[in-house]
Amino acid sequence: MASHPLPAAIRAPFEARTWRAFVYVLIGLPLSVCWFALSIAFVSAGAGLLITFLGVPILAGTLAMCRGFGAVERARARGLLDLDVAAPEPVRGRTGGAFSWMGAMLKSGASWRHLLYAVLHMPWAVFSFSVTVALWGWGWSLFTYPLWQWVFPTWVGQDGIQLYGDRTHAFYLDAPFEVAVTSLIGLVFVLVGPWVLRGLVSVDRLLVSGLLGPSRLASRVTELESDRGVVVDTAAADLRRIERDLHDGAQARLAALAMDLGLAKEKLARDPQAAAVLVDEAHGEVKLALQELRDLARGIHPAVLTDRGLDAALSAVASRCAVPVSVDVDLPGRPAPAIEGIAYFTASELLRNVSRHSGARRAWVDVWRTEDRLMLQVRDDGVGGARVEAGTGLGDLSGRVGAVDGVLAVDSPGGGPTTVTVELPWRA
Repeated sequence: MASHPLPAAIRAPFEARTWRAFVYVLIGLPLSVCWFALSIAFVSAGAGLLITFLGVPILAGTLAMCRGFGAVERARARGLLDLDVAAPEPVRGRTGGAFSWMGAMLKSGASWRHLLYAVLHMPWAVFSFSVTVALWGWGWSLFTYPLWQWVFPTWVGQDGIQLYGDRTHAFYLDAPFEVAVTSLIGLVFVLVGPWVLRGLVSVDRLLVSGLLGPSRLASRVTELESDRGVVVDTAAADLRRIERDLHDGAQARLAALAMDLGLAKEKLARDPQAAAVLVDEAHGEVKLALQELRDLARGIHPAVLTDRGLDAALSAVASRCAVPVSVDVDLPGRPAPAIEGIAYFTASELLRNVSRHSGARRAWVDVWRTEDRLMLQVRDDGVGGARVEAGTGLGDLSGRVGAVDGVLAVDSPGGGPTTVTVELPWRA
């Protein structure tokens, strides 16, 4: 990014971000007073009527009203603070009836957090509004004092701003030096004000994101549901790939083998020499079919991985790569079979990409453990330009890794080199 000719301290009072935050604070006070008054009034009424049945629907309705307040606050934060907070999970009753909905609303932690926001934000809004308006008003008025100082002798009947006065003496800011010093003090307030304002709205950011968004549990459930979908899709894709490879490879060769053996059987009595040629061709087909089946089994979960672990399995993959590959595995033990299998599959796919697309002369595979994470890094000195995009091999790998709470990061500038780092959870 190109550097701006003006320093940030001078730009801050005139940036759109600062003025949006100023508008946010100005609007926040009347809205917060409204939210606070309505919430306290209805909660008090509902709590007082809990001795009767009327208190339950009033409290449930109050929580629903607070969720509406939260929607307004999220929209305000999104438009003025560039803070995008997702809406919390909706409230649904088990049966769909009114009583079920009221029970679900009263049990909803997100709804009570919205009520807590309505109560807590009002005193904070009063404080931030007071500080912001004071700094903003005094700063700009004192900074521009040389421009409007003439108002005092013309309309007020005094020489300038009265700094001190009693019955016998008064001190006014009217001399050129005093006016200049006043303007400089105002300039300090103008320059400091935006940073104070940003500090104040950062508290608003925390309140909105912490109280008006989905709970951590709900976010985690959503993430797990998404990961489960990725796992199901990945398993289905793997099954389709295995079926395709069997149908187009080994199955086709075995069918050809059966035909060759049938022809050889027919010609065995009439033309033994031709039958021998057919048997020899069938023998070659058998060896090719066995090799394809071996490659297919190795791609699913090789026996060497089960028997000897990642070091031996990755070394075997590296030996089949089109470029020289150095493998360094430094693990204190073996991770869980599922994590081990994903690490093996990921490294295999990355080395396949190195062979096909990178134009590299050499590659490196490093595996180590850091605290509770299994780290896998594949590097090559190829042409670079690799990107994680939906529908690509790296995109599919990223989804597979993310399904187990892993992370795949690609550093591949144009011209190379390429470094792919995979972080997986360590589960012994």
